[in-house]
Amino acid sequence: MATAVFFHAHPDDESISTGGAMAKAAAEGHRVVLVCATDGAVGEPAEGSVPAGFTLAAVRLEELKVSGEILGAARVEWLGYGDSGMENEPTNDHPDCFWQADVEAAAERLAVILREEAAHVITVYDSRGGYGHPDHIQVHRVGHRAAEIAGTPMVFEATMNRDRMRALADFAFEGADDDPEIAEQRAQMRETEMGTPAVEITHEIDVSGLLAKKRESMAAHRSQITEESFFMAMPHEAFAAAFGTEWFIERGASRAGEPYAGDLFARLADTRP
Repeated sequence: MATAVFFHAHPDDESISTGGAMAKAAAEGHRVVLVCATDGAVGEPAEGSVPAGFTLAAVRLEELKVSGEILGAARVEWLGYGDSGMENEPTNDHPDCFWQADVEAAAERLAVILREEAAHVITVYDSRGGYGHPDHIQVHRVGHRAAEIAGTPMVFEATMNRDRMRALADFAFEGADDDPEIAEQRAQMRETEMGTPAVEITHEIDVSGLLAKKRESMAAHRSQITEESFFMAMPHEAFAAAFGTEWFIERGASRAGEPYAGDLFARLADTRP
């Protein structure tokens, strides 16, 4: 059995991008550790989700713990940084935010956990952070450097399959060209630069059997994901199409593209010292 550290930017990112892989790893007997870089304090809270006397940061970190328990994480840690907010927001300049953190210093913080856990695997994000969020880009940088410092042998970048996203958009908006607004949405999805081209992806993890866990984990983040939210309001079939597969790039892999590997731990024996 192995130990995998799933490194994320904000509370709820773990649910959306790797919740299925985390639950799958835990169910298979691997040790799962969840590390979140920021406190998510810049998120917009749902009405009534932050009790009097509490901060949004405190609420979101508690939600992170609950989500981690649902997904089978044996340990949940916060790296200690503030939320940087979306790209080009004034919060990007706050001295305590993750975007402003020194990469080497932040990587040392994470490397402490990797060493304590003798981690075999760490997941980060792709080089664009999926969609360009500053904290997600910083997770990519810090996670890779921490793996180098700690000697963690396998690094996976959680990503989105850009080609599949475009195909799903075409299907979802089929026959709607007579509506200018919907036609524009489809055009935007066809041109999206989010995620990674399919030929660069190495792993396709089928988590369709764990969608209930993934959805429960999302619901734990009630300050951000309400029952009326886009995620929770999706019909089961649409939710399965959007979230039933999780995509990764293994850095240093000998090949990419189809047929994809389906197990993050399959090559573990080859990478152990």
